[in-house]
Amino acid sequence: MILYPAIDLKGGQCVRLLYGDMNAATVFNDSPSDQAARFAKAGFEWLHVVDLDGAVSGKSVNQEAVQAILNTVSIPVQVGGGIRTYAQAEAWIEAGVRRVILGTAAVSDPELVKRLAAAFPEQIAVGIDARDGRVAVHGWVETSDLRAVELAKRYEDAGVAALIVTDIGRDGALTGVNVALTGEVADAVSIPVNASGGIKDLSDLLALKARKGRPIAGAVLGKSLYAGTINPSEALVAARRAA
Repeated sequence: MILYPAIDLKGGQCVRLLYGDMNAATVFNDSPSDQAARFAKAGFEWLHVVDLDGAVSGKSVNQEAVQAILNTVSIPVQVGGGIRTYAQAEAWIEAGVRRVILGTAAVSDPELVKRLAAAFPEQIAVGIDARDGRVAVHGWVETSDLRAVELAKRYEDAGVAALIVTDIGRDGALTGVNVALTGEVADAVSIPVNASGGIKDLSDLLALKARKGRPIAGAVLGKSLYAGTINPSEALVAARRAA
């Protein structure tokens, strides 16, 4: 299992939201590149970066902060938030982003996702952000009628590198990961699935690894790292251990 420490960007700072509410942001570091360096030093092999302002506005806003991260660390970085055109995704990849995450575009423009996945193999991921099992879009402001599993199945044969399944109702709250939702999506497709939202401590990672069915490929860690409820070294050992 790969662990992805999260750096959420708002106003150029590293923040965490509660339940995806842009008005409930806590600043944890005013230097995202410094935070990225800390995560890399801790032994993490990937970074998960989200442009929160971009997710709401529909275009990248925190480019400078993302570029500073890319200039600071050598580990691969995946970026999401407001990427809704071919040109935007291509620009991020050319800038050095290893994987681009499409959320709203995955709902509104499936053909775009498929075109990008064909053009950039292993570099396009789909973010499935769910509220009560239904997919939310436009920075989680709107909830669609599309169920998380339905969206996942839409991309089964599209060449998408990964799915990132976030339970918005748990995000940033340290209330425990939604193993059922993540597992339901993982069992429905052959695409690697990553869990996100609510992960509190080591028991959540162990629960993801222990579930029956298709293995969960990874987990995004946010508030748990900033609040200190997960020890990075212990988490990495657990994630790398055979199930």
